Amino acid sequence: MPHRLQRATAEENIPRYAEIRRALEGAIMSGAWPPGHRVPSEHELMAQFDCSRMTVNKALSGLAEAGLVIRKRRSGSFVATPASEQTVLEIHDIQKEVLASGREYRFEIVARRRGKATAAEAELLGVKAGAPLLALSVRHFAGGKPFAAERRLINLARVPEAEGESFAQAPPGSWLLARIPWTEAEHQISAANLDDDTAGLLSMAPGAAALVVERRTWQGGVPITCVTLFYPGDRHRLIGRFAPPAGRS
Repeated sequence: MPHRLQRATAEENIPRYAEIRRALEGAIMSGAWPPGHRVPSEHELMAQFDCSRMTVNKALSGLAEAGLVIRKRRSGSFVATPASEQTVLEIHDIQKEVLASGREYRFEIVARRRGKATAAEAELLGVKAGAPLLALSVRHFAGGKPFAAERRLINLARVPEAEGESFAQAPPGSWLLARIPWTEAEHQISAANLDDDTAGLLSMAPGAAALVVERRTWQGGVPITCVTLFYPGDRHRLIGRFAPPAGRS
C-alpha cells in the first residue's frame, strides 16, 4: 500500500513548502520510502498539496541539499542512500536542525551556574575538581513544543568569554560551534527514563522514555564542553546504514 503523506494541521501554521518537506522527510526517515524509492512527481505533489510548482521545487531542493534525495533531470527525485553513520556521529546544531525542518525555533536558559567543578562534574568534563566551569540547563522548542532538554558544562579555562555571554542571540551549542573549533569529539548514545526535572522540561511524565546523547569535545586535548541532550523517545530516532566488510556476508 502506498505511503500516505501527512498534511500539517491548521494550527501548525507553517509555510506550504515546509509542510511538503516535512511530509516527504517523514516518509524517508520512517523507512516507508527506502533508498532508491521514487518520490512523487512535482505534478503529483502540486495536486496533493494544492500549491505551485515553485513551492514543490523549494521543498525538494531543501531535501536534496540535506542529502535525503537525489534529483535527476527528466527522471524525477529518488530517496538517497545514506553514505554512512555520519548522521549519527556528526555534531548537530539543534537550531539549524529545527529551522531546516520548517518549524519555528526558540530556546530558553532554564538555569545557569558559574562555579568550581564538583568531583562528578570534573569527571564528566575531564578537568580537575575545583576547575572553573559554567553549568547550563537549556530547553529547546520546535514549533512551540519542547524539542530537547540540554545539560551543558563549559570549561571556562578554555572558553573564558562564555562566563560573560548572555546567550540571548544564540543557544550555547550554536555559540560554541561558531567560535571554538574542536579537534576531537566523543558521542555516547543511550536510552533512559526521565527524572522529574528533565521530564518537566520536556512536558512529559516522569519515567517516560528518552533518547540521550552525551557529547564531549576537545581542542588539542583540552576539554571544551560536555553536553547531555535528552530527546522525547517517541519523537526521535537515529538511523545509520552500512555494509558488511568486503568478503563477508
